[in-house]
Amino acid sequence: MTLSAVLIANRGEIAVRIARAARDLGIRSIAVYSEPDADALHAAVADEAYALPGADAAETYMNVPALLEVAARTGADCVHPGYGFLSENADFARAVIDAGLTWVGPSPDTIDLLGNKVTARRLASEVGAPLAPGTDDPIEDWQTARDFAAEHGTPIAIKAAFGGGGRGLKVVHDIEDVEEAFASAGREAQAAFGRAECFVEKFLERPRHVEAQVLADTHGTTVVLGTRDCSLQRRNQKLVEEAPAPFLTPDQHARIVDGARDVCVRAGYVGAGTVEFLLAEDGTIAFLEVNTRVQVEHPVTEAVTGVDIVAEQFRIAAGEPLTVREDPEPRGHAFEFRINVEDVAHGFVPAPGTVTAFAAPTGPGIRVDSGVRSGSVVPGSYDSLIAKLVVHGPSREVALARARDALAELEISGVRTVVPFHRDVVDHPDFTGDSLDVHTGWIEAVYQPGLESAQDEAEEAYAERTRIAIEIDGRRHELVLPADVLRAAAGGAGAESGSGSGGDASSSGSGDSRTGGEGTEVTCGYAGSLVRFNVEDGAEVAAGDEIAVIEAMKMESPVTAPAAGTVALADLGPGDAVEQGQVIATITG
Repeated sequence: MTLSAVLIANRGEIAVRIARAARDLGIRSIAVYSEPDADALHAAVADEAYALPGADAAETYMNVPALLEVAARTGADCVHPGYGFLSENADFARAVIDAGLTWVGPSPDTIDLLGNKVTARRLASEVGAPLAPGTDDPIEDWQTARDFAAEHGTPIAIKAAFGGGGRGLKVVHDIEDVEEAFASAGREAQAAFGRAECFVEKFLERPRHVEAQVLADTHGTTVVLGTRDCSLQRRNQKLVEEAPAPFLTPDQHARIVDGARDVCVRAGYVGAGTVEFLLAEDGTIAFLEVNTRVQVEHPVTEAVTGVDIVAEQFRIAAGEPLTVREDPEPRGHAFEFRINVEDVAHGFVPAPGTVTAFAAPTGPGIRVDSGVRSGSVVPGSYDSLIAKLVVHGPSREVALARARDALAELEISGVRTVVPFHRDVVDHPDFTGDSLDVHTGWIEAVYQPGLESAQDEAEEAYAERTRIAIEIDGRRHELVLPADVLRAAAGGAGAESGSGSGGDASSSGSGDSRTGGEGTEVTCGYAGSLVRFNVEDGAEVAAGDEIAVIEAMKMESPVTAPAAGTVALADLGPGDAVEQGQVIATITG
Protein backbone atom coordinates (compact mmCIF):
# COMPACT_ATOMS: atom_id res chain seq x y z
CA MET A 1 0.00 0.00 0.00
CA THR A 2 1.23 3.50 -0.82
CA LEU A 3 0.15 6.45 1.28
CA SER A 4 -0.06 9.73 -0.62
CA ALA A 5 -1.88 12.29 1.57
CA VAL A 6 -2.30 12.51 5.35
CA LEU A 7 -4.87 14.46 7.32
CA ILE A 8 -3.17 15.55 10.54
CA ALA A 9 -5.91 15.54 13.18
CA ASN A 10 -4.00 17.69 15.65
CA ARG A 11 -2.30 21.02 16.22
CA GLY A 12 0.87 22.55 17.64
CA GLU A 13 4.32 21.04 17.62
CA ILE A 14 3.22 17.46 16.96
CA ALA A 15 1.28 18.55 13.88
CA VAL A 16 4.43 20.30 12.64
CA ARG A 17 6.47 17.17 13.39
CA ILE A 18 4.06 14.93 11.46
CA ALA A 19 3.97 17.28 8.48
CA ARG A 20 7.76 17.27 8.25
CA ALA A 21 7.98 13.48 8.51
CA ALA A 22 5.32 13.17 5.81
CA ARG A 23 7.32 15.48 3.55
CA ASP A 24 10.39 13.26 3.99
CA LEU A 25 8.32 10.31 2.75
CA GLY A 26 6.70 12.16 -0.14
CA ILE A 27 3.30 12.25 1.55
CA ARG A 28 1.16 15.38 1.10
CA SER A 29 0.31 16.89 4.51
CA ILE A 30 -3.11 18.38 5.24
CA ALA A 31 -3.53 20.42 8.41
CA VAL A 32 -6.66 21.62 10.16
CA TYR A 33 -6.90 24.65 12.39
CA SER A 34 -9.39 26.26 14.76
CA GLU A 35 -10.19 29.97 14.78
CA PRO A 36 -7.57 30.75 17.48
CA ASP A 37 -5.01 28.78 15.44
CA ALA A 38 -5.57 30.55 12.12
CA ASP A 39 -1.99 31.87 12.14
CA ALA A 40 -0.46 28.86 13.90
CA LEU A 41 2.82 27.38 12.69
CA HIS A 42 1.36 23.95 11.95
CA ALA A 43 -1.09 25.49 9.49
CA ALA A 44 1.76 27.26 7.68
CA VAL A 45 4.15 24.29 7.59
CA ALA A 46 1.69 21.75 6.13
CA ASP A 47 1.19 21.55 2.37
CA GLU A 48 -2.47 22.50 2.83
CA ALA A 49 -4.54 23.79 5.75
CA TYR A 50 -8.30 23.95 6.28
CA ALA A 51 -10.40 25.78 8.85
CA LEU A 52 -12.50 24.06 11.49
CA PRO A 53 -14.99 26.74 12.60
CA GLY A 54 -14.98 27.17 16.35
CA ALA A 55 -12.56 27.67 19.20
CA ASP A 56 -12.73 24.86 21.74
CA ALA A 57 -11.44 21.33 21.23
CA ALA A 58 -14.88 19.70 21.09
CA GLU A 59 -16.00 21.69 18.06
CA THR A 60 -12.65 21.56 16.24
CA TYR A 61 -9.87 19.05 16.87
CA MET A 62 -12.25 16.51 18.43
CA ASN A 63 -15.06 17.03 15.91
CA VAL A 64 -15.04 13.70 14.06
CA PRO A 65 -17.54 14.60 11.28
CA ALA A 66 -15.68 17.84 10.55
CA LEU A 67 -12.31 16.07 10.40
CA LEU A 68 -13.60 13.36 8.07
CA GLU A 69 -15.25 15.97 5.85
CA VAL A 70 -11.90 17.69 5.37
CA ALA A 71 -10.25 14.34 4.65
CA ALA A 72 -12.84 13.53 1.99
CA ARG A 73 -12.70 17.00 0.44
CA THR A 74 -8.90 16.98 0.16
CA GLY A 75 -8.37 13.42 -1.04
CA ALA A 76 -6.50 12.29 2.07
CA ASP A 77 -5.95 8.54 2.19
CA CYS A 78 -4.74 8.33 5.82
CA VAL A 79 -5.18 10.10 9.16
CA HIS A 80 -2.46 10.65 11.76
CA PRO A 81 -3.90 11.65 15.16
CA GLY A 82 -0.66 12.70 16.90
CA TYR A 83 -1.05 12.66 20.70
CA GLY A 84 -3.87 13.95 22.88
CA PHE A 85 -7.27 14.87 21.47
CA LEU A 86 -8.61 11.80 19.57
CA SER A 87 -5.34 9.88 19.34
CA GLU A 88 -6.48 7.12 21.71
CA ASN A 89 -10.17 7.20 20.78
CA ALA A 90 -11.16 3.85 19.29
CA ASP A 91 -14.41 5.23 17.92
CA PHE A 92 -12.49 7.81 15.91
CA ALA A 93 -10.15 5.13 14.60
CA ARG A 94 -13.17 3.06 13.51
CA ALA A 95 -14.76 6.08 11.85
CA VAL A 96 -11.55 6.72 9.91
CA ILE A 97 -11.38 3.10 8.76
CA ASP A 98 -15.09 2.99 7.93
CA ALA A 99 -14.55 6.05 5.73
CA GLY A 100 -12.08 4.05 3.66
CA LEU A 101 -9.00 5.76 5.11
CA THR A 102 -5.89 4.28 6.71
CA TRP A 103 -5.52 4.89 10.44
CA VAL A 104 -1.92 5.64 11.41
CA GLY A 105 -1.97 3.84 14.72
CA PRO A 106 -2.95 0.56 16.35
CA SER A 107 -6.27 -1.06 15.57
CA PRO A 108 -9.43 0.19 17.28
CA ASP A 109 -9.74 -3.12 19.15
CA THR A 110 -6.21 -2.72 20.48
CA ILE A 111 -6.95 0.84 21.57
CA ASP A 112 -10.03 -0.44 23.38
CA LEU A 113 -8.04 -3.19 25.07
CA LEU A 114 -4.99 -1.18 26.14
CA GLY A 115 -6.47 2.31 26.26
CA ASN A 116 -8.79 1.11 29.02
CA LYS A 117 -6.46 0.98 32.00
CA VAL A 118 -8.58 -1.69 33.67
CA THR A 119 -8.34 -4.23 30.82
CA ALA A 120 -4.71 -3.28 30.29
CA ARG A 121 -4.02 -4.19 33.92
CA ARG A 122 -5.65 -7.56 33.38
CA LEU A 123 -3.51 -8.25 30.33
CA ALA A 124 -0.35 -7.18 32.15
CA SER A 125 -1.23 -9.58 34.93
CA GLU A 126 -1.69 -12.40 32.42
CA VAL A 127 1.82 -11.95 31.03
CA GLY A 128 3.36 -11.67 34.49
CA ALA A 129 4.03 -7.94 34.67
CA PRO A 130 4.16 -6.69 38.28
CA LEU A 131 1.15 -4.65 39.39
CA ALA A 132 0.14 -2.48 42.32
CA PRO A 133 -3.21 -3.32 44.02
CA GLY A 134 -6.15 -1.77 42.18
CA THR A 135 -9.83 -2.10 41.26
CA ASP A 136 -10.64 -4.63 38.55
CA ASP A 137 -13.24 -2.39 36.90
CA PRO A 138 -14.07 1.32 36.67
CA ILE A 139 -15.81 2.48 39.82
CA GLU A 140 -19.21 4.14 39.85
CA ASP A 141 -18.90 6.47 42.81
CA TRP A 142 -16.49 8.07 45.21
CA GLN A 143 -17.62 5.87 48.07
CA THR A 144 -16.02 2.87 46.34
CA ALA A 145 -12.75 4.77 46.16
CA ARG A 146 -13.06 5.62 49.85
CA ASP A 147 -13.63 1.94 50.69
CA PHE A 148 -10.55 0.98 48.66
CA ALA A 149 -8.49 3.55 50.57
CA ALA A 150 -9.83 2.23 53.86
CA GLU A 151 -8.78 -1.32 52.90
CA HIS A 152 -5.38 -0.64 51.32
CA GLY A 153 -4.44 2.61 53.01
CA THR A 154 -3.44 5.92 51.50
CA PRO A 155 -2.11 7.31 49.29
CA ILE A 156 -4.29 6.09 46.44
CA ALA A 157 -4.41 7.17 42.79
CA ILE A 158 -7.75 7.88 41.13
CA LYS A 159 -7.20 7.54 37.39
CA ALA A 160 -9.25 8.16 34.29
CA ALA A 161 -9.79 4.76 32.67
CA PHE A 162 -9.47 6.28 29.20
CA GLY A 163 -7.00 9.06 30.00
CA GLY A 164 -3.33 9.76 29.70
CA GLY A 165 -0.74 12.49 30.01
CA GLY A 166 -1.52 13.01 33.68
CA ARG A 167 -5.01 14.38 33.04
CA GLY A 168 -7.75 12.76 35.02
CA LEU A 169 -5.27 11.53 37.65
CA LYS A 170 -5.54 12.56 41.28
CA VAL A 171 -3.40 11.34 44.15
CA VAL A 172 -5.19 11.30 47.52
CA HIS A 173 -3.24 11.27 50.79
CA ASP A 174 -6.17 11.95 53.14
CA ILE A 175 -9.26 9.77 52.97
CA GLU A 176 -11.38 12.87 53.60
CA ASP A 177 -10.28 14.22 50.19
CA VAL A 178 -11.48 11.22 48.18
CA GLU A 179 -14.85 12.68 47.19
CA GLU A 180 -13.48 15.86 45.65
CA ALA A 181 -10.55 14.05 44.00
CA PHE A 182 -12.93 11.57 42.37
CA ALA A 183 -15.09 14.40 41.02
CA SER A 184 -12.07 16.39 39.79
CA ALA A 185 -10.51 13.38 38.03
CA GLY A 186 -13.79 12.74 36.24
CA ARG A 187 -14.13 16.37 35.15
CA GLU A 188 -10.61 16.52 33.75
CA ALA A 189 -11.04 13.18 31.98
CA GLN A 190 -14.35 14.22 30.43
CA ALA A 191 -12.88 17.52 29.20
CA ALA A 192 -9.71 15.99 27.79
CA PHE A 193 -10.89 12.60 26.51
CA GLY A 194 -14.68 12.63 26.39
CA ARG A 195 -14.90 9.77 28.94
CA ALA A 196 -15.18 10.26 32.71
CA GLU A 197 -14.85 6.67 34.04
CA CYS A 198 -12.17 6.21 36.70
CA PHE A 199 -10.55 3.37 38.59
CA VAL A 200 -8.41 3.29 41.73
CA GLU A 201 -5.08 1.76 42.59
CA LYS A 202 -2.55 1.94 45.39
CA PHE A 203 -0.16 4.82 44.81
CA LEU A 204 3.54 4.08 45.16
CA GLU A 205 5.25 6.92 46.98
CA ARG A 206 8.38 8.55 45.57
CA PRO A 207 8.56 6.34 42.45
CA ARG A 208 10.50 6.96 39.29
CA HIS A 209 8.57 6.86 36.02
CA VAL A 210 10.29 4.58 33.51
CA GLU A 211 8.85 3.61 30.14
CA ALA A 212 9.72 1.55 27.08
CA GLN A 213 9.19 2.58 23.46
CA VAL A 214 7.74 -0.19 21.29
CA LEU A 215 7.38 -0.53 17.52
CA ALA A 216 5.49 -3.44 15.95
CA ASP A 217 4.66 -4.09 12.30
CA THR A 218 2.16 -6.29 10.45
CA HIS A 219 4.88 -8.83 9.68
CA GLY A 220 5.21 -10.11 13.23
CA THR A 221 8.20 -8.02 14.31
CA THR A 222 8.05 -6.29 17.69
CA VAL A 223 11.05 -4.28 18.84
CA VAL A 224 11.69 -2.25 21.98
CA LEU A 225 13.71 0.81 21.00
CA GLY A 226 14.78 1.41 24.58
CA THR A 227 13.82 3.00 27.87
CA ARG A 228 13.12 6.56 28.99
CA ASP A 229 13.00 8.14 32.44
CA CYS A 230 10.19 10.68 32.81
CA SER A 231 10.22 11.25 36.57
CA LEU A 232 10.32 15.05 36.56
CA GLN A 233 6.62 15.88 36.54
CA ARG A 234 4.24 18.49 37.90
CA ARG A 235 0.53 17.73 38.20
CA ASN A 236 1.44 14.23 36.96
CA GLN A 237 2.53 15.65 33.61
CA LYS A 238 6.11 15.33 32.43
CA LEU A 239 8.53 18.25 32.09
CA VAL A 240 11.86 16.51 31.42
CA GLU A 241 12.57 13.12 29.86
CA GLU A 242 15.80 11.29 29.14
CA ALA A 243 16.93 8.20 27.26
CA PRO A 244 18.06 5.68 28.09
CA ALA A 245 16.66 5.59 31.62
CA PRO A 246 19.75 5.98 33.83
CA PHE A 247 20.84 4.02 36.89
CA LEU A 248 18.78 0.87 36.22
CA THR A 249 20.19 -2.48 37.26
CA PRO A 250 20.47 -5.06 34.45
CA ASP A 251 17.57 -6.96 36.03
CA GLN A 252 15.36 -3.88 36.21
CA HIS A 253 16.13 -3.01 32.60
CA ALA A 254 15.37 -6.54 31.44
CA ARG A 255 12.07 -6.71 33.34
CA ILE A 256 10.89 -3.41 31.91
CA VAL A 257 11.89 -4.21 28.32
CA ASP A 258 10.61 -7.80 28.45
CA GLY A 259 7.40 -6.73 30.19
CA ALA A 260 6.72 -4.08 27.56
CA ARG A 261 7.33 -6.52 24.72
CA ASP A 262 5.20 -9.26 26.32
CA VAL A 263 2.26 -6.89 26.86
CA CYS A 264 2.34 -5.69 23.26
CA VAL A 265 2.78 -9.15 21.74
CA ARG A 266 -0.10 -10.55 23.80
CA ALA A 267 -2.28 -7.62 22.68
CA GLY A 268 -1.40 -8.14 19.01
CA TYR A 269 -0.08 -4.60 18.93
CA VAL A 270 0.73 -2.97 15.59
CA GLY A 271 2.18 0.56 15.51
CA ALA A 272 4.17 2.78 17.86
CA GLY A 273 3.29 2.52 21.53
CA THR A 274 4.71 3.11 24.97
CA VAL A 275 4.47 0.86 28.02
CA GLU A 276 4.89 2.77 31.27
CA PHE A 277 6.08 1.51 34.65
CA LEU A 278 6.72 2.91 38.10
CA LEU A 279 9.98 2.04 39.84
CA ALA A 280 9.69 2.39 43.60
CA GLU A 281 12.55 3.25 45.97
CA ASP A 282 12.78 -0.36 47.11
CA GLY A 283 13.21 -1.57 43.53
CA THR A 284 9.59 -2.66 43.03
CA ILE A 285 8.46 -2.32 39.41
CA ALA A 286 4.75 -1.83 38.76
CA PHE A 287 3.01 -1.69 35.39
CA LEU A 288 1.27 1.65 34.93
CA GLU A 289 -0.38 1.86 31.48
CA VAL A 290 0.05 1.60 27.73
CA ASN A 291 -0.14 4.71 25.56
CA THR A 292 -1.46 3.62 22.16
CA ARG A 293 0.02 6.56 20.24
CA VAL A 294 3.22 8.45 19.65
CA GLN A 295 4.55 10.02 22.86
CA VAL A 296 5.48 13.65 23.36
CA GLU A 297 8.94 12.45 24.38
CA HIS A 298 9.62 10.25 21.34
CA PRO A 299 12.51 12.50 20.14
CA VAL A 300 14.82 11.45 23.00
CA THR A 301 14.56 7.86 21.81
CA GLU A 302 15.09 8.97 18.22
CA ALA A 303 18.24 10.81 19.34
CA VAL A 304 19.86 7.71 20.86
CA THR A 305 18.69 5.17 18.25
CA GLY A 306 18.60 7.08 14.97
CA VAL A 307 15.10 5.70 14.32
CA ASP A 308 12.47 8.14 13.00
CA ILE A 309 9.46 6.93 15.00
CA VAL A 310 6.88 9.01 13.12
CA ALA A 311 8.22 7.80 9.77
CA GLU A 312 8.01 4.24 11.09
CA GLN A 313 4.36 4.88 11.99
CA PHE A 314 3.65 5.74 8.37
CA ARG A 315 5.54 2.69 7.12
CA ILE A 316 3.71 0.38 9.50
CA ALA A 317 0.35 1.84 8.45
CA ALA A 318 1.28 1.23 4.81
CA GLY A 319 1.97 -2.43 5.58
CA GLU A 320 5.73 -2.16 5.21
CA PRO A 321 8.18 -3.94 7.54
CA LEU A 322 10.08 -2.03 10.20
CA THR A 323 13.43 -0.63 9.15
CA VAL A 324 14.85 -1.85 12.47
CA ARG A 325 14.46 -5.58 13.06
CA GLU A 326 15.80 -6.00 16.60
CA ASP A 327 16.27 -3.96 19.75
CA PRO A 328 18.98 -1.35 19.06
CA GLU A 329 21.75 -0.46 21.47
CA PRO A 330 21.52 3.18 22.56
CA ARG A 331 24.13 5.59 21.26
CA GLY A 332 24.94 8.18 23.89
CA HIS A 333 22.37 9.96 26.03
CA ALA A 334 19.60 12.49 25.36
CA PHE A 335 17.33 14.85 27.29
CA GLU A 336 14.06 16.44 26.25
CA PHE A 337 12.91 19.64 27.92
CA ARG A 338 9.26 20.46 27.39
CA ILE A 339 8.78 24.19 26.88
CA ASN A 340 5.37 24.97 28.37
CA VAL A 341 3.80 28.39 28.80
CA GLU A 342 3.53 28.18 32.58
CA ASP A 343 4.55 30.50 35.38
CA VAL A 344 7.10 28.70 37.56
CA ALA A 345 7.09 31.48 40.15
CA HIS A 346 3.40 30.91 40.89
CA GLY A 347 3.23 27.13 40.92
CA PHE A 348 3.36 26.31 37.19
CA VAL A 349 0.03 27.98 36.45
CA PRO A 350 -0.88 28.41 32.75
CA ALA A 351 0.39 31.60 31.11
CA PRO A 352 -1.00 31.88 27.56
CA GLY A 353 -0.24 34.97 25.49
CA THR A 354 1.76 36.16 22.49
CA VAL A 355 5.31 34.96 21.85
CA THR A 356 6.97 38.22 20.88
CA ALA A 357 10.33 36.56 20.17
CA PHE A 358 11.50 32.95 19.82
CA ALA A 359 15.21 32.25 19.30
CA ALA A 360 16.30 28.60 19.34
CA PRO A 361 19.76 27.50 20.49
CA THR A 362 22.33 25.99 18.17
CA GLY A 363 25.24 23.59 18.46
CA PRO A 364 26.05 19.87 18.25
CA GLY A 365 23.34 17.52 19.43
CA ILE A 366 20.65 20.23 19.56
CA ARG A 367 17.13 19.73 18.15
CA VAL A 368 14.11 21.99 18.65
CA ASP A 369 10.60 20.80 17.78
CA SER A 370 8.39 23.88 17.97
CA GLY A 371 4.78 24.74 17.39
CA VAL A 372 5.42 28.49 17.64
CA ARG A 373 7.64 31.19 16.20
CA SER A 374 8.08 34.88 16.90
CA GLY A 375 4.65 36.50 16.85
CA SER A 376 2.69 33.29 17.55
CA VAL A 377 -0.34 33.58 19.80
CA VAL A 378 -0.66 30.81 22.40
CA PRO A 379 -4.39 30.48 23.14
CA GLY A 380 -5.70 29.41 26.53
CA SER A 381 -7.98 26.80 24.97
CA TYR A 382 -5.41 24.05 24.53
CA ASP A 383 -2.39 22.38 26.09
CA SER A 384 0.44 24.57 27.42
CA LEU A 385 3.22 22.82 25.44
CA ILE A 386 4.67 25.07 22.73
CA ALA A 387 8.04 23.46 21.95
CA LYS A 388 10.55 20.79 22.91
CA LEU A 389 14.29 21.17 23.28
CA VAL A 390 16.16 17.90 22.71
CA VAL A 391 19.87 17.63 23.58
CA HIS A 392 22.05 14.63 22.72
CA GLY A 393 25.63 13.82 23.76
CA PRO A 394 27.97 10.84 23.87
CA SER A 395 27.34 10.50 27.64
CA ARG A 396 24.90 11.76 30.24
CA GLU A 397 27.50 14.19 31.53
CA VAL A 398 28.16 15.69 28.10
CA ALA A 399 24.45 15.84 27.33
CA LEU A 400 23.90 17.78 30.59
CA ALA A 401 26.70 20.19 29.72
CA ARG A 402 25.21 20.79 26.29
CA ALA A 403 21.78 21.20 27.87
CA ARG A 404 23.06 23.96 30.17
CA ASP A 405 24.44 25.86 27.19
CA ALA A 406 21.31 25.31 25.09
CA LEU A 407 18.94 26.42 27.84
CA ALA A 408 21.05 29.53 28.48
CA GLU A 409 20.92 30.36 24.77
CA LEU A 410 17.19 29.72 24.33
CA GLU A 411 15.26 32.99 24.29
CA ILE A 412 11.48 33.30 24.47
CA SER A 413 9.81 36.64 25.13
CA GLY A 414 6.21 37.69 25.72
CA VAL A 415 5.06 34.68 27.72
CA ARG A 416 6.28 33.02 30.86
CA THR A 417 7.63 29.52 30.32
CA VAL A 418 9.09 26.72 32.43
CA VAL A 419 12.61 27.45 31.17
CA PRO A 420 13.74 28.85 34.57
CA PHE A 421 12.90 25.47 36.08
CA HIS A 422 14.88 23.65 33.39
CA ARG A 423 17.88 25.87 34.00
CA ASP A 424 17.70 25.12 37.70
CA VAL A 425 17.23 21.39 37.41
CA VAL A 426 20.24 20.73 35.15
CA ASP A 427 22.39 21.98 38.04
CA HIS A 428 20.45 20.32 40.87
CA PRO A 429 22.42 17.54 42.62
CA ASP A 430 19.32 15.34 42.90
CA PHE A 431 19.21 15.23 39.10
CA THR A 432 22.86 15.46 38.11
CA GLY A 433 24.58 13.29 40.70
CA ASP A 434 25.81 9.70 40.67
CA SER A 435 22.24 8.51 41.20
CA LEU A 436 18.87 9.83 40.13
CA ASP A 437 17.27 11.12 43.31
CA VAL A 438 14.13 12.64 41.77
CA HIS A 439 10.69 11.05 41.65
CA THR A 440 7.28 11.81 40.19
CA GLY A 441 6.39 14.08 43.12
CA TRP A 442 9.81 15.71 43.46
CA ILE A 443 8.84 19.05 41.93
CA GLU A 444 5.94 19.61 44.33
CA ALA A 445 7.60 18.01 47.36
CA VAL A 446 11.19 19.21 47.04
CA TYR A 447 11.66 21.82 44.36
CA GLN A 448 8.50 23.90 44.54
CA PRO A 449 8.52 24.57 48.33
CA GLY A 450 12.06 25.83 48.02
CA LEU A 451 11.05 28.01 45.11
CA GLU A 452 8.15 29.51 47.05
CA SER A 453 10.48 30.39 49.91
CA ALA A 454 12.54 32.41 47.45
CA GLN A 455 9.74 34.19 45.60
CA ASP A 456 11.90 37.20 44.75
CA GLU A 457 14.47 34.97 43.04
CA ALA A 458 11.73 33.21 41.10
CA GLU A 459 10.30 36.51 39.90
CA GLU A 460 13.78 37.69 39.00
CA ALA A 461 14.09 34.79 36.57
CA TYR A 462 11.36 36.40 34.47
CA ALA A 463 12.72 39.95 34.59
CA GLU A 464 13.11 41.52 31.16
CA ARG A 465 16.77 42.05 30.32
CA THR A 466 18.81 43.67 27.59
CA ARG A 467 22.16 42.36 26.40
CA ILE A 468 24.84 44.87 25.40
CA ALA A 469 28.24 43.99 23.90
CA ILE A 470 31.13 46.28 24.78
CA GLU A 471 34.84 46.16 24.00
CA ILE A 472 37.54 46.88 26.58
CA ASP A 473 41.21 46.74 25.55
CA GLY A 474 40.28 44.76 22.48
CA ARG A 475 38.34 42.12 24.39
CA ARG A 476 34.59 41.67 23.95
CA HIS A 477 32.41 41.69 27.07
CA GLU A 478 28.66 41.17 27.32
CA LEU A 479 26.55 43.05 29.85
CA VAL A 480 23.13 41.78 30.81
CA LEU A 481 21.11 44.58 32.40
CA PRO A 482 17.51 44.97 33.53
CA ALA A 483 15.62 46.59 30.69
CA ASP A 484 14.02 49.17 32.99
CA VAL A 485 17.47 50.42 34.04
CA LEU A 486 18.33 51.20 30.44
CA ARG A 487 14.93 52.75 29.81
CA ALA A 488 15.40 54.98 32.83
CA ALA A 489 18.88 55.91 31.65
CA ALA A 490 17.45 56.78 28.24
CA GLY A 491 14.79 58.97 29.78
CA GLY A 492 12.02 56.39 29.31
CA ALA A 493 12.83 55.63 25.68
CA GLY A 494 12.18 52.09 24.56
CA ALA A 495 15.05 49.68 24.28
CA GLU A 496 15.29 46.53 22.26
CA SER A 497 15.16 43.70 24.72
CA GLY A 498 14.92 39.98 25.02
CA SER A 499 14.12 37.69 27.91
CA GLY A 500 16.52 34.83 28.23
CA SER A 501 14.13 33.02 30.56
CA GLY A 502 11.08 33.46 28.42
CA GLY A 503 8.90 35.77 30.40
CA ASP A 504 6.83 38.89 30.64
CA ALA A 505 7.53 40.43 34.01
CA SER A 506 3.97 41.66 34.24
CA SER A 507 2.49 38.17 34.32
CA SER A 508 0.97 37.04 37.57
CA GLY A 509 -0.05 33.74 39.00
CA SER A 510 -2.91 32.16 40.86
CA GLY A 511 -3.79 33.74 44.19
CA ASP A 512 -2.28 37.17 43.58
CA SER A 513 -3.62 40.04 45.62
CA ARG A 514 -4.06 43.78 45.69
CA THR A 515 -4.60 45.54 49.02
CA GLY A 516 -6.98 48.47 49.08
CA GLY A 517 -9.06 50.41 51.52
CA GLU A 518 -11.81 47.76 51.53
CA GLY A 519 -9.60 44.72 52.00
CA THR A 520 -7.35 42.39 50.06
CA GLU A 521 -8.51 41.54 46.55
CA VAL A 522 -7.88 37.98 45.43
CA THR A 523 -7.20 37.97 41.70
CA CYS A 524 -6.79 35.16 39.18
CA GLY A 525 -3.36 35.06 37.62
CA TYR A 526 -4.48 33.77 34.22
CA ALA A 527 -7.48 33.52 31.93
CA GLY A 528 -9.69 30.45 32.36
CA SER A 529 -13.03 29.37 33.72
CA LEU A 530 -14.27 28.93 37.28
CA VAL A 531 -14.68 25.29 38.29
CA ARG A 532 -16.00 26.07 41.77
CA PHE A 533 -15.55 28.14 44.90
CA ASN A 534 -14.15 26.11 47.78
CA VAL A 535 -15.51 28.36 50.51
CA GLU A 536 -18.87 29.95 51.27
CA ASP A 537 -19.44 33.66 50.98
CA GLY A 538 -18.70 35.23 54.38
CA ALA A 539 -16.50 32.36 55.56
CA GLU A 540 -13.42 32.89 57.69
CA VAL A 541 -10.24 31.82 55.87
CA ALA A 542 -6.58 31.54 56.74
CA ALA A 543 -3.71 32.54 54.47
CA GLY A 544 -3.09 29.68 52.06
CA ASP A 545 -6.65 28.29 52.14
CA GLU A 546 -8.06 27.38 48.73
CA ILE A 547 -10.61 29.99 47.65
CA ALA A 548 -11.44 28.62 44.19
CA VAL A 549 -10.37 26.24 41.42
CA ILE A 550 -9.78 27.63 37.93
CA GLU A 551 -9.46 25.54 34.76
CA ALA A 552 -7.23 26.67 31.90
CA MET A 553 -5.26 24.85 29.22
CA LYS A 554 -6.95 21.61 30.34
CA MET A 555 -5.55 21.90 33.88
CA GLU A 556 -7.27 22.67 37.17
CA SER A 557 -5.32 24.93 39.55
CA PRO A 558 -6.27 26.37 42.93
CA VAL A 559 -6.46 30.05 43.85
CA THR A 560 -5.40 30.48 47.46
CA ALA A 561 -6.04 33.17 50.04
CA PRO A 562 -3.10 35.60 50.34
CA ALA A 563 -4.25 36.71 53.79
CA ALA A 564 -6.53 35.72 56.64
CA GLY A 565 -9.96 37.22 57.20
CA THR A 566 -13.56 37.15 56.05
CA VAL A 567 -14.04 36.36 52.39
CA ALA A 568 -16.58 38.01 50.08
CA LEU A 569 -16.95 36.09 46.81
CA ALA A 570 -17.46 37.72 43.42
CA ASP A 571 -20.70 37.08 41.55
CA LEU A 572 -19.42 34.11 39.58
CA GLY A 573 -20.67 30.58 39.02
CA PRO A 574 -19.16 27.31 37.73
CA GLY A 575 -18.22 27.62 34.07
CA ASP A 576 -18.02 31.41 34.07
CA ALA A 577 -15.04 32.89 32.23
CA VAL A 578 -12.38 34.56 34.35
CA GLU A 579 -9.86 37.01 32.89
CA GLN A 580 -6.26 37.42 33.99
CA GLY A 581 -6.16 39.83 36.92
CA GLN A 582 -9.91 39.61 37.57
CA VAL A 583 -10.99 39.93 41.19
CA ILE A 584 -12.72 36.75 42.29
CA ALA A 585 -12.92 37.52 46.02
CA THR A 586 -12.09 40.13 48.65
CA ILE A 587 -10.75 39.38 52.13
CA THR A 588 -11.30 41.79 55.02
CA GLY A 589 -10.34 41.67 58.67
